[in-house]
Parts: sequence; C-alpha cells; structure tokens
Amino acid sequence: MATKQGDIALLNDPIAKELLQSTIPARLAYIGFDGGPRVVPIWFHWTGNQIVLGTPLTAPKVKALRKNPKVAVTIDTNNWPHKVLQIRGTANTETIEGVVPEYVACAERYFGKEQGQTWVGQAKQMFPQMLRISISPEWVSVIDFEKRFPRAIEAAMSA
Repeated sequence: MATKQGDIALLNDPIAKELLQSTIPARLAYIGFDGGPRVVPIWFHWTGNQIVLGTPLTAPKVKALRKNPKVAVTIDTNNWPHKVLQIRGTANTETIEGVVPEYVACAERYFGKEQGQTWVGQAKQMFPQMLRISISPEWVSVIDFEKRFPRAIEAAMSA
C-alpha cells in the first residue's frame, strides 16, 4: 500500500530523494510582512531531516518569516510526467556570522566546486552575516503523474 499524502515517510520515496538531491531550485512560499502570499525560487540544501536555506539579512522574507514562520516548499520538474515534492513546515531562523555553511554546499551543488567557491567568496564580501533558515518537514506530498496524482485527478479517475 502506498504511503498516504501528508506522511513525512514520503521523504524516503525515490522521487523525493531524487528531487532533494537535484539542482532544481526550491520554491519557498510564505506570508509576506504585508499579509500577502509570496513565492520565491531559492537554493536549498537537504541535510537528511531539514531543508536549509541561506539568505541576506536584508531580504524581505527575513522580517516576514520572523513574524509568521509557517512555510511551504515545492521542488518540481519541468518535463512530463511532472515529479513534484511538496513540504510544509515551520521555518526556524538564526543569524550566522559569514556565509551559512549549507549555502556553501548549495553553491557547490548548483555551480560545481570551483565556480561555487568563487560565488561564496563574493557572498562573503557582500554579506558579513546571513540568515540560516531551517525547515523540518511536518507534511509531505509526492506527485509523479504515474502512480500518484493530485487528489482531484485521482477522484475523477476512480469515478
């Protein structure tokens, strides 16, 4: 029997594992400081139990996440059949001196080691401090449009 949508055990699904190791940017959804919804593409690092993001302290999401830390993260493919990992959780934030260590790992994964280190060197000069955002999954969904479909499509298929 397939693991039910919402169960964090879905993080062990091969599709979830593939997406968590990919170079596809995550989409971080949060409530802006003005009360309106926001979605931003962002690099991420999967530690095995948390999604970690790094951002400048001057980014608009910093103030917003401190006010309302509930977030959603999506990592998805562009090609059919689409593979989608959706995660909901609470963002924990902390100010880090220098560059967030997981951000360094992101830069190297997205750009390759040499170019990633160059990018991080520039980031260190621009941002003496960064915000480390860690998200522990509280709800997880995997959609692959082969075995797992959005609820409305599954309902229509079984009708």
